[in-house]
Amino acid sequence: MNDSPSIFNRGIDSYGEIDPLSGEFSPTANQESPSDGDALWQSLSGDLPASSEGEKIRIWKDNLDCLSRLGRGTKLLIAAVEPQNFTLCYGNPALCQLAGIQPSLDSQSRDDRQKLLHHLLQDHLSEGDRQGLEQLYRRQVLLRILGDRYEIDLKSQLGWDEPAIVSFHSPNYSEPRIIEFWVNTAGLKISLLDPAQDEFADLRLEQQSRPEHSESLTDLSTLENLEQRVCWENYRVEGLLLLEGVDVTIRESIRQISQLLISTHSILRPDRFRQINQHLKSLFRCDNSFILSTERDPVRLFVETESRKLSVTSYALDSLQGSHFLQAAEANRIWNVTDLSADWTGECEKQLVQAGVRSLLLIPLVVQVSGNDSRLARRSPSQSQQMVGLVGLTKTHPHHFHPIDIRRGEELIAPFTVALRQIVQQRLTQFTNIHPSVEWRFIQELERRSWGLPPEAIVFAELYPLYGISDIRGSSDERNRAIEADLIEQFQLGLAVVEAFCAAEEQSFVEQLRLDLLERIQGIQRGVTVDGEITAIEYLKDHLEGYFDYFCNCSPLAAEAVATYRAACDNEQECVYVARSRYDETVNQINARLRDTWERWQEKMQKIIPHYCDVECSDGIDHMIYAGAAINPSFSRFHLHSLRYEQLRAVCDCARVALRIQADYQTTLEVTHLVLVQDCTVDIFHDEKTEKLFDVRGTRDTRYEIVKKRIDKGVEAQTGDRITRPGMLTVVYATNKEWEEYEQYLRYLAREGWVAEKIDFGTVEPQPGVSGLKFARVRVLPAPNSVPDLALNGSPSPGE
Repeated sequence: MNDSPSIFNRGIDSYGEIDPLSGEFSPTANQESPSDGDALWQSLSGDLPASSEGEKIRIWKDNLDCLSRLGRGTKLLIAAVEPQNFTLCYGNPALCQLAGIQPSLDSQSRDDRQKLLHHLLQDHLSEGDRQGLEQLYRRQVLLRILGDRYEIDLKSQLGWDEPAIVSFHSPNYSEPRIIEFWVNTAGLKISLLDPAQDEFADLRLEQQSRPEHSESLTDLSTLENLEQRVCWENYRVEGLLLLEGVDVTIRESIRQISQLLISTHSILRPDRFRQINQHLKSLFRCDNSFILSTERDPVRLFVETESRKLSVTSYALDSLQGSHFLQAAEANRIWNVTDLSADWTGECEKQLVQAGVRSLLLIPLVVQVSGNDSRLARRSPSQSQQMVGLVGLTKTHPHHFHPIDIRRGEELIAPFTVALRQIVQQRLTQFTNIHPSVEWRFIQELERRSWGLPPEAIVFAELYPLYGISDIRGSSDERNRAIEADLIEQFQLGLAVVEAFCAAEEQSFVEQLRLDLLERIQGIQRGVTVDGEITAIEYLKDHLEGYFDYFCNCSPLAAEAVATYRAACDNEQECVYVARSRYDETVNQINARLRDTWERWQEKMQKIIPHYCDVECSDGIDHMIYAGAAINPSFSRFHLHSLRYEQLRAVCDCARVALRIQADYQTTLEVTHLVLVQDCTVDIFHDEKTEKLFDVRGTRDTRYEIVKKRIDKGVEAQTGDRITRPGMLTVVYATNKEWEEYEQYLRYLAREGWVAEKIDFGTVEPQPGVSGLKFARVRVLPAPNSVPDLALNGSPSPGE
């Protein structure tokens, strides 16, 4: 035998090093440098007298070279990380190219390469994203500890191998790339230093390894508690941690666009339109986008101008005849116009060509309608389809859009359709009633126009704004949970149908359908995506419900399961709608009772002085009061102060009602209450081109609108906590003069028993367009048992 040390006991550095970029072995500086991996083989073969060992090493070397060549062509982002300090010691070419450091490494030494890779995560990820990766790593180590020490296997449990999604700042792109990273701990060796030390002794985890007890550990909060208990100093971690990443920027861009589209805010609001347009330009690499709204004649085209304003142009519906717009609607598919300058029809397309548009991608938004005589409807004996709008993407170069763009556009059809239908529905409910306090001015303008006079703007100048909101906190999360519960119930019913059929007959196709349903259920349990509510129901209709008649003929048990499924979906929504119905009922009840309370107080406030009041209900209610001499010439400072005090009393009453609702319905939904103070006047006007009855005008007035939209999400500068809290009244103000006035009001409220005397103060964290604000917060007291004297004076009683 050769007396030289075994190769398995020698360090790899004796023969060469791993290149931090390519992952290939390179010989050390004191040896010759062959052009391939044979250098390693030549060095090793001299130490191996046995031909069998040498053959194993050669095979291993060949496999390594093969993997190295495959690694250079992969799009997978791979990094080897030292777990002790979470720094990179290796990054594959795809990762280094994304980081923008690949070209600079070719002429540098290995040490220089390693220095660049060492700080790659720190340089290209935010602190929060790095902490997220480290937390995921610690959780994977905890799972290893539970498996090795207590024989508890949680790795197979749903969700524990979920990736971390991070924003990777790459110099190759103008916007951060979204990367999905998995943490692979297979290359780590975890050793227990002191077996006598057991931080989980009191939990008796050895009993949890039994199948009947393992479910108690599958809760995420339980795992987080275990993670807090781990004494990391009692474990030694050796080896390298592997990060495996995939660029999911396109998928996340589509998700972000979908989120913007299905929100309650209109997509035709300039700020929302600008956000969507920016995402579309990035996703489709186009110059601009537009929306053609076709729910009425004339149709209207909305587009963002170079000055970042929303421009609206109207076209007669007849002028679209023969255009690509109507061809897309009739075909009901995404329409790719490779060169508009060579084939255009009508004034709208002519203006696009004059603006330099060559490539045009049209996404028609078509819905099912009944009894509609629109000229944009496509009819069949059983149904009619109507285009409610169309999304257009433009590029100044011809032949820009490709089949991949069409596939991406198809994913946006459903959310865009929902967004435009919301606009149509909102318009149907607007302008049905003009507030009595300003009705006289609209009648006056109608009379002027009936005499043939030119239109005159309807303006109310120098009005005092009084804004307040009662907001249901956490309503979006609650609705998502209701959606998940209903979808899981319906998929379980569908699974019962398939399993009943499988019990009677064995068919491979149906077995695969059963596995698909199980995967879908697991996906829903991980959380419903933006369009998951729609696509999940469509999946059942397209891939399961069509087989029900066949299943019923094959098995009595399957027929019984189908009957149960259909009974659960026998409602207006044609799906399981139990949890969502409870949620809708709770939110509707909260909104109705809050609105009823506010309306009772409004009757009294109108008696003080007529004023304009607009109330909106969504997740809670918010009210906007405008008062001043432009509405009623008798207005004075006395009326203003009286209105402000009554507004506070009304909001306090809403807070009491919200607390009673929470007790009556035993719901976790909570309501917060805020009043925004401004002692400066604003001007409002009616713009016939917009959806709102009134808009504010002027820079000063616009700032107030910005504050109004953002303040309910405001946080305290010192702590980062929300400035609003359930069961409390928050008053936001800017100047000492404003506070002096409202301090008097709060003292009056405390004297009447509406609020507690203790006042919390704070500063609102500055936001874009929102700075210099402070707040005062008081607890709203429960309604007294006796009826106050206030009720004897004809005004609402506290807590009524």
